[in-house]
Order: sequence, then C-alpha cells, then structure tokens
Amino acid sequence: MKNHIKFATTALFAATLAVLAGNDAHSDAGTNVSGTQSIYGNIPSDQAEFISTPDRIKAVVASGSMSAIYETLEHGERVDCLDCIPAVKPLLYSQDPQTREIAAWWLRRRMFGVFGPGQPYQENLQKLASDPDPNIRAYAADAVGEFLSSAGSDNLATAATKDTDGMVRAAAVKALARMNDDGTGTVGKAMADGDPRVRLAALAAAGRIHGFADGEKVAPLVTDQDPIIRRRAVEVLGTLHVKTSVPQLRAAAKSDADPQVRASACHTLGRLGDATAKADLQAIAASDADGFVRDMAQMALLRL
Repeated sequence: MKNHIKFATTALFAATLAVLAGNDAHSDAGTNVSGTQSIYGNIPSDQAEFISTPDRIKAVVASGSMSAIYETLEHGERVDCLDCIPAVKPLLYSQDPQTREIAAWWLRRRMFGVFGPGQPYQENLQKLASDPDPNIRAYAADAVGEFLSSAGSDNLATAATKDTDGMVRAAAVKALARMNDDGTGTVGKAMADGDPRVRLAALAAAGRIHGFADGEKVAPLVTDQDPIIRRRAVEVLGTLHVKTSVPQLRAAAKSDADPQVRASACHTLGRLGDATAKADLQAIAASDADGFVRDMAQMALLRL
C-alpha cells in the first residue's frame, strides 16, 4: 500500500511540474491568457488557442524563422496591432512562399492600416505594376491573390497579359484563380501565351475557377509541344466537360507520343460519354503498345 501511495504521489508531482512547464512555455512564447479570454470568453484555457501578443508578433517577424512566423501570425488573427503592420508587410516579399502566404492572410484581416491610400495593399499593386525586379512583381501578384480583394483583378489581368516576364504573367494568372476570377477573359487568353509556365497556370486556373466559360480555348493545348501541358489540357477538358473537344481527344488517344497523354485522353473520352469515340477506344484497347493505355481504354468503354 505504501508503495502505491508513493507512486501516486510521485506521479501527481510529475504531472504538476509538466503543467507548470507548459504554462512557462506558453509564457516564453509570448502568449496572452487575458487576450485569449477576451476573445473566447471564460472557457478552460486548454480548450482555446493561446493568442499571440503584439510584442510577440514583432519579435518573431524580426527573427526570420518561417515556422515561428507562421504559428505566431496564425495565433494573432484577431489581434489589433497597428504598429505590427509595418513589421509584417515586408514578409509579402519573402523568398519563402508559405511566409508570403501567411503574411497576406494576416494583413487582409486588418480593419485599418492595410487597404487605404498609401497603405500596404496599394503599395503592393504599385510593385506589381512597376518594380524592376521580376521576382518582386511575381511575389506582389501572389499577395494580390491572397488578399482576395476584387479591386486587384484589373491589375492582375494587366500583369498577366502585358508583363515582359513569363514568371510574373504566370503568377498573375494563378492569383486570378485564387480570387475565383478569370480577369474578363484573361485566363483564356493566357492559354496561348508563348511561355509554358503561363499556359500551365492558365490550365490550372481553368480547372479551379467556378463557372469558367472559355473551355473551348483549352482544346488547342491537346497538341502542345510540352507533354505535361498536353496531359493537363486533356484532364481539364474532362473537368469542364467540353464535348466539342472530342475530335482532339480521339486523335490524342490514338496517336500521342506520350502514353500518359493517351491514357488521360481515353479517361476523358469516357467521362464525356460520346459514343463516336467507341470504335477508337476499342482499337486502342486491343492494340496500344502500353498496357496502362489499353486498360484506360477498356474502362472508358464501360462508360459509353
């Protein structure tokens, strides 16, 4: 019995130390118990996240630690701190994409100090339009998309069609997709861009934007010189259910040099359910040199 009592006492003491250590760790991280209560009310502290303090936000931003920045800004979503904004703003141009994303996420939640004239959002639009460094212009495009403000749509459309650097044009197209906006036909136009990065970005945007209306502009990319673009185009045609693309898909399924493109074309023909492809799929299922392509053709036939 004494041993049991001794063991229980030791365990209780260890548990108490662990709780105290945990509280110390939260304190060291700059957390704010009273801030947590002001937001979440009088609930047990272990049932709510600890809120970052303004001092913690500024200190972590200065540290340059990506993981610490991400955690601290995420836990500071509802913290009012006007003097934190100038500290966070430079993170929009970090080389780390996650840091840029969380910085824009945090900034767009500010009620004051971000969207007015001369504030970070407007500065970001200016960098997108005229910064001499294409990396900065591309990062600015990312940020405009993450801010999710329709006010930036025209700026992104201009960058996607007129910027001299393909990386920036691709970033602008991706940002439009992030905003669920085709930029008044900009995404469709980007499918004819001379840079493969832009064409790929346009295909990704077409598959993501709700109600994308330029599906027929995807079909020409089924014969693109880049097999990755051809395969992605075939997939997007299926996603958008573009039935007018059946002739291009039949040709790709029969004769594309890349077996992955042929297999994807078979799959999309099955999704579209057009019976005019039946004879081609039967021939492919019987004689294609690649076993996976033959299997995809068999599966597509079951859907016709």
